[in-house]
Amino acid sequence: MIRNLLRVAAISAVAVSLSACISVFPKTKPVGMYRFGQAEVNVSKGPPGAMFGVLKAPTIFTRSAAGDRIQTVTNGEVAYIAGARWVSPAFVLFEEATARAFENDPGRARLIGRGEVGKAELVLRLEVRTFEAVYDQGPKAAPEIVVRVRGVLSRSSDRALVGDQIFEAKIRAADNRVGAIVPAYDQAVAKVLGDIVNWINAAEPAPKA
Repeated sequence: MIRNLLRVAAISAVAVSLSACISVFPKTKPVGMYRFGQAEVNVSKGPPGAMFGVLKAPTIFTRSAAGDRIQTVTNGEVAYIAGARWVSPAFVLFEEATARAFENDPGRARLIGRGEVGKAELVLRLEVRTFEAVYDQGPKAAPEIVVRVRGVLSRSSDRALVGDQIFEAKIRAADNRVGAIVPAYDQAVAKVLGDIVNWINAAEPAPKA
Protein backbone atom coordinates (compact mmCIF):
# COMPACT_ATOMS: atom_id res chain seq x y z
CA MET A 1 0.00 0.00 0.00
CA ILE A 2 2.76 2.43 0.99
CA ARG A 3 4.70 1.47 -2.15
CA ASN A 4 1.69 2.24 -4.36
CA LEU A 5 1.18 5.60 -2.66
CA LEU A 6 4.81 6.47 -3.20
CA ARG A 7 4.54 5.51 -6.89
CA VAL A 8 1.45 7.72 -7.37
CA ALA A 9 3.18 10.57 -5.59
CA ALA A 10 6.26 10.21 -7.82
CA ILE A 11 4.13 10.21 -11.00
CA SER A 12 2.24 13.27 -9.81
CA ALA A 13 5.49 15.06 -9.06
CA VAL A 14 6.83 14.33 -12.56
CA ALA A 15 3.59 15.59 -14.14
CA VAL A 16 3.73 18.81 -12.12
CA SER A 17 7.38 19.23 -13.04
CA LEU A 18 6.66 18.78 -16.76
CA SER A 19 3.73 21.19 -16.72
CA ALA A 20 5.91 23.74 -14.96
CA CYS A 21 8.60 23.34 -17.60
CA ILE A 22 6.10 23.78 -20.43
CA SER A 23 4.68 26.96 -18.93
CA VAL A 24 8.16 28.51 -18.63
CA PHE A 25 8.67 28.80 -22.41
CA PRO A 26 6.77 31.59 -24.18
CA LYS A 27 4.65 30.75 -27.20
CA THR A 28 6.54 31.26 -30.46
CA LYS A 29 4.95 33.82 -32.75
CA PRO A 30 4.20 32.18 -36.10
CA VAL A 31 6.16 33.40 -39.11
CA GLY A 32 4.05 35.22 -41.71
CA MET A 33 4.17 33.65 -45.17
CA TYR A 34 3.83 35.86 -48.25
CA ARG A 35 4.03 35.64 -52.02
CA PHE A 36 4.50 37.94 -54.98
CA GLY A 37 3.76 37.47 -58.67
CA GLN A 38 -0.02 37.70 -58.32
CA ALA A 39 -0.51 41.22 -59.70
CA GLU A 40 -1.79 41.54 -63.26
CA VAL A 41 0.94 42.04 -65.84
CA ASN A 42 -0.05 44.64 -68.41
CA VAL A 43 1.19 43.64 -71.86
CA SER A 44 0.31 45.27 -75.17
CA LYS A 45 -0.45 43.09 -78.16
CA GLY A 46 2.67 44.29 -79.94
CA PRO A 47 3.40 44.33 -83.66
CA PRO A 48 1.58 41.87 -85.96
CA GLY A 49 3.32 38.79 -87.21
CA ALA A 50 3.65 35.06 -86.83
CA MET A 51 4.08 33.56 -83.37
CA PHE A 52 7.55 32.40 -82.37
CA GLY A 53 9.00 30.25 -79.63
CA VAL A 54 11.28 31.50 -76.85
CA LEU A 55 13.47 29.16 -74.83
CA LYS A 56 14.08 30.64 -71.41
CA ALA A 57 17.25 29.74 -69.54
CA PRO A 58 17.04 29.46 -65.72
CA THR A 59 16.96 32.93 -64.17
CA ILE A 60 20.12 34.10 -62.43
CA PHE A 61 19.09 35.64 -59.10
CA THR A 62 21.11 37.81 -56.77
CA ARG A 63 22.24 35.41 -54.06
CA SER A 64 21.34 37.49 -51.00
CA ALA A 65 17.69 37.78 -52.09
CA ALA A 66 17.19 34.40 -53.78
CA GLY A 67 15.93 32.60 -50.67
CA ASP A 68 12.70 32.92 -48.71
CA ARG A 69 13.75 35.93 -46.62
CA ILE A 70 12.61 39.44 -47.54
CA GLN A 71 15.70 41.56 -48.06
CA THR A 72 15.99 45.20 -46.96
CA VAL A 73 18.74 47.78 -47.35
CA THR A 74 19.29 50.77 -45.04
CA ASN A 75 22.28 53.05 -45.69
CA GLY A 76 24.08 50.19 -47.42
CA GLU A 77 23.37 47.71 -44.61
CA VAL A 78 21.57 44.55 -45.70
CA ALA A 79 19.04 42.94 -43.35
CA TYR A 80 15.91 40.79 -43.51
CA ILE A 81 12.40 41.45 -42.23
CA ALA A 82 11.90 39.52 -38.99
CA GLY A 83 8.92 37.18 -38.75
CA ALA A 84 8.20 37.22 -42.49
CA ARG A 85 9.09 34.79 -45.26
CA TRP A 86 8.23 34.23 -48.90
CA VAL A 87 6.09 31.11 -49.22
CA SER A 88 8.76 29.74 -51.59
CA PRO A 89 12.27 30.99 -52.40
CA ALA A 90 12.13 34.29 -54.26
CA PHE A 91 13.80 32.84 -57.36
CA VAL A 92 11.08 30.17 -57.59
CA LEU A 93 8.26 32.71 -57.25
CA PHE A 94 9.92 34.88 -59.89
CA GLU A 95 10.15 31.97 -62.35
CA GLU A 96 6.48 31.16 -61.77
CA ALA A 97 5.49 34.80 -62.29
CA THR A 98 7.50 34.93 -65.53
CA ALA A 99 5.76 31.84 -66.88
CA ARG A 100 2.34 33.30 -66.04
CA ALA A 101 3.23 36.59 -67.75
CA PHE A 102 3.88 34.75 -71.02
CA GLU A 103 0.81 32.52 -70.63
CA ASN A 104 -1.45 35.57 -70.32
CA ASP A 105 0.34 37.50 -73.07
CA PRO A 106 -1.72 38.21 -76.23
CA GLY A 107 1.41 38.81 -78.30
CA ARG A 108 3.59 36.69 -80.57
CA ALA A 109 6.15 35.28 -78.12
CA ARG A 110 5.54 31.93 -76.45
CA LEU A 111 7.74 30.18 -73.92
CA ILE A 112 8.51 26.59 -74.83
CA GLY A 113 9.80 23.70 -72.74
CA ARG A 114 13.39 22.55 -72.76
CA GLY A 115 12.32 19.40 -74.57
CA GLU A 116 11.24 21.56 -77.53
CA VAL A 117 14.55 23.31 -78.15
CA GLY A 118 14.26 22.83 -81.91
CA LYS A 119 11.11 24.97 -81.95
CA ALA A 120 12.75 27.99 -80.31
CA GLU A 121 13.66 30.92 -82.50
CA LEU A 122 14.96 32.97 -79.57
CA VAL A 123 16.73 32.25 -76.29
CA LEU A 124 16.04 34.45 -73.25
CA ARG A 125 18.30 34.88 -70.23
CA LEU A 126 17.22 36.94 -67.23
CA GLU A 127 19.46 38.17 -64.43
CA VAL A 128 17.70 39.57 -61.36
CA ARG A 129 20.34 41.98 -60.09
CA THR A 130 18.34 43.87 -57.46
CA PHE A 131 15.38 42.62 -55.45
CA GLU A 132 15.06 44.53 -52.20
CA ALA A 133 13.18 47.00 -50.03
CA VAL A 134 15.29 50.16 -49.78
CA TYR A 135 14.83 52.36 -46.70
CA ASP A 136 16.00 55.51 -48.44
CA GLN A 137 13.94 57.81 -46.20
CA GLY A 138 14.96 56.35 -42.85
CA PRO A 139 14.33 53.05 -41.03
CA LYS A 140 10.81 54.02 -39.92
CA ALA A 141 9.52 55.39 -43.23
CA ALA A 142 7.88 53.33 -45.96
CA PRO A 143 10.60 51.70 -48.11
CA GLU A 144 10.91 51.76 -51.87
CA ILE A 145 10.88 48.36 -53.55
CA VAL A 146 13.52 48.08 -56.25
CA VAL A 147 13.48 45.29 -58.83
CA ARG A 148 16.19 45.46 -61.49
CA VAL A 149 16.53 42.75 -64.15
CA ARG A 150 18.88 42.38 -67.08
CA GLY A 151 17.42 40.67 -70.13
CA VAL A 152 19.59 39.12 -72.85
CA LEU A 153 17.91 37.87 -76.00
CA SER A 154 19.69 35.92 -78.74
CA ARG A 155 18.73 33.88 -81.80
CA SER A 156 18.98 30.13 -81.44
CA SER A 157 19.97 29.60 -85.08
CA ASP A 158 23.23 31.56 -85.11
CA ARG A 159 23.46 32.75 -81.47
CA ALA A 160 23.46 36.35 -82.66
CA LEU A 161 22.60 38.92 -80.01
CA VAL A 162 19.11 40.35 -80.54
CA GLY A 163 18.92 42.57 -77.48
CA ASP A 164 20.52 43.33 -74.12
CA GLN A 165 18.56 45.61 -71.83
CA ILE A 166 18.06 46.57 -68.18
CA PHE A 167 14.50 46.68 -66.83
CA GLU A 168 13.79 48.41 -63.55
CA ALA A 169 10.77 49.19 -61.39
CA LYS A 170 10.66 51.27 -58.21
CA ILE A 171 7.46 51.16 -56.17
CA ARG A 172 7.03 52.97 -52.85
CA ALA A 173 5.22 50.89 -50.22
CA ALA A 174 2.12 52.50 -48.75
CA ASP A 175 3.44 52.03 -45.21
CA ASN A 176 6.30 50.49 -43.25
CA ARG A 177 4.41 47.26 -42.64
CA VAL A 178 4.89 43.85 -44.22
CA GLY A 179 1.25 43.97 -45.33
CA ALA A 180 2.09 47.07 -47.39
CA ILE A 181 5.59 46.09 -48.48
CA VAL A 182 4.57 42.79 -50.12
CA PRO A 183 2.02 44.41 -52.50
CA ALA A 184 4.73 46.86 -53.57
CA TYR A 185 6.97 43.89 -54.45
CA ASP A 186 4.05 42.43 -56.40
CA GLN A 187 3.57 45.64 -58.39
CA ALA A 188 7.29 46.04 -59.10
CA VAL A 189 7.59 42.47 -60.41
CA ALA A 190 4.51 42.93 -62.59
CA LYS A 191 5.89 46.16 -64.05
CA VAL A 192 9.27 44.60 -64.90
CA LEU A 193 7.75 41.45 -66.41
CA GLY A 194 5.33 43.50 -68.51
CA ASP A 195 8.22 45.50 -69.93
CA ILE A 196 10.20 42.33 -70.63
CA VAL A 197 7.35 40.60 -72.47
CA ASN A 198 6.64 43.73 -74.53
CA TRP A 199 10.34 43.91 -75.44
CA ILE A 200 10.41 40.30 -76.60
CA ASN A 201 7.19 40.65 -78.60
CA ALA A 202 8.79 43.47 -80.57
CA ALA A 203 11.96 41.47 -81.31
CA GLU A 204 12.94 40.07 -84.69
CA PRO A 205 13.07 36.26 -84.33
CA ALA A 206 14.77 35.83 -87.71
CA PRO A 207 17.54 37.84 -89.39
CA LYS A 208 16.32 40.51 -91.76
CA ALA A 209 16.74 39.69 -95.44
